[in-house]
Amino acid sequence: MLRSAALLSAIGAASAFAPMSIPSNRVAPKSSVTMQAMSDAVPFLKQPEKLDGSMVGDVGFDPLGFSNVADIKFLREAELKHGRFAMLAVLGFIVQEFYTFPFFPKMAPVDAHDYFVTQGGGSQIIFWISFVELFSVVALFETIQGKREAGDYAFDPLNLATDEVTLARYREAEIKHARLAMIAIG
Repeated sequence: MLRSAALLSAIGAASAFAPMSIPSNRVAPKSSVTMQAMSDAVPFLKQPEKLDGSMVGDVGFDPLGFSNVADIKFLREAELKHGRFAMLAVLGFIVQEFYTFPFFPKMAPVDAHDYFVTQGGGSQIIFWISFVELFSVVALFETIQGKREAGDYAFDPLNLATDEVTLARYREAEIKHARLAMIAIG
């Protein structure tokens, strides 16, 4: 008797998870309410309108809504520029742990910042960043006018991107590495 009761109890519990059969003559009512698509990157936020997946590396991540305020080409150009500098900064941060030029004192990367600022390195950095910004302003206007793709300077001296598939793969890798470097160095 006890075994029968336990078996019937287990069957009853299991039937709670069985799919329900719906009569075929029953039709679900149509609703006029439509749901807005949610972002893949941040599932509890709405999908940004301008981030439709057409750009390389676009996963719909714009929690602050910058794409609603500024031109998406301008934002991508800035993301690539800052990402490229961040990748160089990460490389420099790692290299100076292992190698130091003979005419510089050996110190930790964090202490090196304060040392070089007191030695006049800050003014050199500002000079070279200003030099780069002069060229990037011209490139930015070309991007906004549609004359070139954001971040594309047609610089491929080793001819690595021989076809469109390879070029797309390298662009995807670049944007992912740039985002990671900005997080790492920031």
